[in-house]
Amino acid sequence: MPKKSDRVVAVLPAGLAPLLNQREIETYYGVSDWQVLQWIKQGMPTEPFAGRQRRFDLNAVRTWMAAEQQLAASA
Repeated sequence: MPKKSDRVVAVLPAGLAPLLNQREIETYYGVSDWQVLQWIKQGMPTEPFAGRQRRFDLNAVRTWMAAEQQLAASA
C-alpha cells in the first residue's frame, strides 16, 4: 500500500477546480485524516455530495485556510 508521501497531486488546468475527497485533501496538504477532521470541526467548508463521503472545493478551503492563518497570526 502506498504511503501518503507517495501520492501525487495532479496539476489542474487554469480555472478548473473539481471537488476533492478527503483523501485528496489529506494529500494536498500533507496531513493525516485526523487533522482534516479537526479542520472540519473548526469550520472548514465542505460541499454537499450524494453519498457518504465529503467533498471539498479547493478554492473555498484555501480561502478558509488563509483566514485561519490570519486569525492565528493576530492572536
